[in-house]
Amino acid sequence: METALTKMLEKRQVVFLAILLLLWVSGSEAIIYSMPEETESGYLVANMAKDLGLRVGELASRGARIHHNGNKELLHLDAERGNLFLKEKPDREALCGVTDPCVLHFQIILENPVQFFQTDLQLTDINDHSPEFPDTEMLQNAPEAVVAVFSVSDPDSGDNGRMVCSIQNELPFLLKPTFKNFYTLVTERPLDRENKAEYNITIMVSDLGTPRLTTQHTITVQVSDINDNAPAFTQTSYTLFVYENNSPALHIGTISATDPDSGSNGLIIYSLLPPHDQQLALASLISINADNGQLFALRALDYEALQAFEFQVGATDGGSPALSSQALVRVVVLDDNDNAPFVLYPMQNASAPCTELLPRAAEPGYLVTKVVAVDSDSGQNAWLSFQLLKATEPGLFSVWAHNGEVRTTRLLSERDVPKHRLLLLVKDNGEPQRSASVTLQVLLVDGFSQPYLPLPEVALNPTPEEDLLTLYLVIALASVSSLFLLSVLLFVGVRLCKKAREASLGDCSIPEGHFPGHLVDVSGAGTLSQSYHYEVCLTEDSGTSDFKFMNPIIPTSLLQDSY
Repeated sequence: METALTKMLEKRQVVFLAILLLLWVSGSEAIIYSMPEETESGYLVANMAKDLGLRVGELASRGARIHHNGNKELLHLDAERGNLFLKEKPDREALCGVTDPCVLHFQIILENPVQFFQTDLQLTDINDHSPEFPDTEMLQNAPEAVVAVFSVSDPDSGDNGRMVCSIQNELPFLLKPTFKNFYTLVTERPLDRENKAEYNITIMVSDLGTPRLTTQHTITVQVSDINDNAPAFTQTSYTLFVYENNSPALHIGTISATDPDSGSNGLIIYSLLPPHDQQLALASLISINADNGQLFALRALDYEALQAFEFQVGATDGGSPALSSQALVRVVVLDDNDNAPFVLYPMQNASAPCTELLPRAAEPGYLVTKVVAVDSDSGQNAWLSFQLLKATEPGLFSVWAHNGEVRTTRLLSERDVPKHRLLLLVKDNGEPQRSASVTLQVLLVDGFSQPYLPLPEVALNPTPEEDLLTLYLVIALASVSSLFLLSVLLFVGVRLCKKAREASLGDCSIPEGHFPGHLVDVSGAGTLSQSYHYEVCLTEDSGTSDFKFMNPIIPTSLLQDSY
């Protein structure tokens, strides 16, 4: 009995040691996941089945579960799909406090067969807490601080040996007697090192003898620093200017803050604060040198896409606790003349230039057309002017420089050619100057009632689209004609085949119908009293395959009556 019990206990010890060994092995190869704090619940952390090298559904079949090791139940395992989800939003400060890094330990346990996997979830810090002031003042009226303790002595006796000590009245110190011939120098009020860092105190000792004898001694008090001053920016806001199309890593300005504290308490570190507008990808636009506050545009800026953007910068000292302040920085992108004018009318991307009609009776100053153009730049870079470069008939047309109106300059005559070609230039006022050309066709007509005819060169040089359309029309017409002819031939063939079958039986096909009764008798005897029948017969043994075409068949009764 005791032997069986001993064996059972030994077996349990072996199993327990095996489990501990599995835990030790799995712990030595922990799977580490990292994610920022304040991530929303439902976030997909990882696919555990894939990371563990298991098949889909194997976690469920093996009874997988999460052991949280006393941690908050932050994770949820979908064993069917193997996905590890975030159960609730994690707060790093609540879970780890000041511990850095913040690592939460979990185990993935498979029950059948038993297997353990160590899993670590590291929460990275985000700047989600604003600096706070405590309820009490940061610098309280501290109790008296002992600066120095000293003693005096006088070998005389009586009043000659009694002494009094004093210091200057304007100093923030007091001199207090403690016991015989000992004095303590204490502070009267809190000291401000930034106001005065060093005091020279003269202690005067005088006896009560006659005459009084006086001795003085000077001590130097240096005020040690505490981190009682936050960094202060030289400006509450900064406005920086940068031209578009700048080179990457361009220095666009410097922000500066000061801290009157000393040592690490006065050491300032600069940083970019997360923007309120999360759509602004600040990290891709700008960076700051943490040591000197210099700002490097990270990429070329485009004025037409982004004219200005704002962000906050922070300055934090190296004290404990650290103090910080912030300032607003506005970056204004200046326009560069990187866009040429764009012509809206007349459109220049057509297959043929735009054609305007001009009546021959037009008076001088007649408005032929107006060129409309825009420039996506701003300021003087978008000021447009118009110029006539070339015309078929010099002196007949002019263009107004500021509005693009094309007008006639004189009366038209019969000698003027009917077709004119104008070349205009649209240019901006930037540096360097950019321009675009405009081509116009002007056709002279006797009046607007005259139909507009295509220009000769357009008619003689059809576009590929017009050639293709003509080809389609010819093919369609030929197809319809062929189908009609084929239908007629089939119809005649069917009729002939039908008659041939009837003739093969030895009879002629005699239609049963009658002709209309209003036909006139050719003999002059009046209206036909009987109907005429026509025979179309094809004899089987006819060698010539002749038709008996429209031979009248006269009824027997009619023949008898005629005799």
